[in-house]
Amino acid sequence: MAGYNEIRGLRVKYLSADPSNAENGQVWYNSTTGALRVQGIGLESVSAGSNIGTARNGLAGAGSQTAALAFGGDVSPPITNLTEEYNGSGWAVGGALNQQRKDLGSAGTQTAALGFGGYNPNPPGYNGAVNNSEEYNGSSWTAGNNINTKRYRLVGCGTQTAALALGGRGTPEPQPVVTTVENYDGTNWTTGTAFNTARQAGGGAGTDTAALICGGGATPVPAGTTNTANSEEWNGTSWTEGNNMPSAKRAFAGQNGLQTAAIMMGGGPNTTAIQTYDGTSWSTSPATLVTQRHNGSGTMGQPGTTGLAVAGSADPGPTASTEEYNKSINTITAAAWSSGGTYPTIIFAAAGAGDTPAGLLFGGSTGSGYLTTTSEYNGSTWTGGGALPAEKRYLAGFGTQTAALAAKGKSTPGPAVATSEEYDGSSWTAGGTASEAKMSVAGSGTQTSGLVFGGNPSASNSTEEYNGSSWTTGGNLGTGRANHSASVGGTQTAALTFFGQDGSTPLTLNTEEYNGTAWSEQNNVPAGRFAAGGGGTQTAGYGFGGYLGSGVPTQTTSTIVYNGTSWATQPSMATARGYNSGSAGTAPAGIFTVGDFPAANITEEFIGETETATAKTLTTS
Repeated sequence: MAGYNEIRGLRVKYLSADPSNAENGQVWYNSTTGALRVQGIGLESVSAGSNIGTARNGLAGAGSQTAALAFGGDVSPPITNLTEEYNGSGWAVGGALNQQRKDLGSAGTQTAALGFGGYNPNPPGYNGAVNNSEEYNGSSWTAGNNINTKRYRLVGCGTQTAALALGGRGTPEPQPVVTTVENYDGTNWTTGTAFNTARQAGGGAGTDTAALICGGGATPVPAGTTNTANSEEWNGTSWTEGNNMPSAKRAFAGQNGLQTAAIMMGGGPNTTAIQTYDGTSWSTSPATLVTQRHNGSGTMGQPGTTGLAVAGSADPGPTASTEEYNKSINTITAAAWSSGGTYPTIIFAAAGAGDTPAGLLFGGSTGSGYLTTTSEYNGSTWTGGGALPAEKRYLAGFGTQTAALAAKGKSTPGPAVATSEEYDGSSWTAGGTASEAKMSVAGSGTQTSGLVFGGNPSASNSTEEYNGSSWTTGGNLGTGRANHSASVGGTQTAALTFFGQDGSTPLTLNTEEYNGTAWSEQNNVPAGRFAAGGGGTQTAGYGFGGYLGSGVPTQTTSTIVYNGTSWATQPSMATARGYNSGSAGTAPAGIFTVGDFPAANITEEFIGETETATAKTLTTS
């Protein structure tokens, strides 16, 4: 029998501590703990992903965990043609389906997807079930040839040019659940070999020559649906019975993987359970979903070590949450907001600088008066710093904890001001006076190379640059705005602005980038808001909280991220808030936000997704 060193090419080392650079699969003996240890044991876990932009059920999915597509579905009501794309951290809107529908089949990848069949009772002549198919190229959908049989609650697998459409049921009610199979070659649908057990809303995985169908409802009436645990495998020629699933479920919240490595997540009746298949037998994963759900979407044709459960029905209505399944040798911790230290006073409309664990917050208002207060943050507690020379709120702030700039804003009493102040880590001193007095401004950069833009009065489009002593005029914004947000961790030559009020209704959606000379229009944010927090850099900018419209309360917990091209969703804050103050030097690890309107002293911190190598103790049990 071969020894460990012959198999791995490594000897079992005798060490007093775990090595810092162990290879995956390496085994060693830790003499301090008296344990035999191994690097890299496959662990199953579920972590929260970013919410999809629109909560819905009955949607379809394609792609992988880091490049997924979700389309169609029921917003309750109406049935939608919405498409959204996932990059592993957030969702962004893609091209809309030509036909609104729910409970459709799907196959392919994020840039080469296929959607077919489904249900929509609204268009004349459709009578519920539809038979049209569409192809997605990464930006838009185009019509393909119809499937031969109108049906919905069908299963899909394969690719855009080699797909299977499996099972389902037709309309008008009642129609039988079917074993119908159709093959797609990228142009035409043809009738294939039927499988054995009729089902609707089953689970599917694999390719057109190595497919898996499992679970589903075996009777046609939804109220009396009997679920099946049956699974069947397709080898390109015939279907054969596989082993039964541990639990009979239909309408999975996410169906992912291949014939030999499949993951079925959730399902109806609503559950958090995850069932996995290794090509021979099914097992119940020790990992579970956080949210009970069914009738969501997942991914297609990827190895069964990663998967998604996207949206779906989480009684009493649809959910927007995304959950990620991973079977990995590493521990994956999802991005999230967490509670931070309590600020010394309730506050809103302050400004920030630095990052966690070296942050700074200054100025603002309690609602009854303006503040000169400055507080320094170490990632857990706030301590007092030097007071501003004058009370200010609605000001811009940027820089570091020991070299910050406070610019413009509104003092008590009186209108907007043009003054700026510099902080050295202990006290503030007067800086240069800008040309224009503005409040509700935003800024970016450092104490000696900064930028302030926009603001009230009049939703200004002005930009002014600071060199550490004096202000000069920069390029105008394309859209004048106030109460807007910025990448406060950006630079004077690479800044980002978004959100805000430009005097029009609805709120502005446009995003702009600054190159040191001029602003240029970029892709819009998904939804307008004002008085939100902002952080990050021009190529990794974060927007969070704010107001979705006039009045109180219309604050949101929503967080979005910009990658230099487009916006996507991120995990939401715990507390909806407006006129909050956030800052970040290096996104996203340094982002924090404080305050609300009415004033509050709640702090939240944003931490990006992390992946950590794990070592486990080997036992004989």
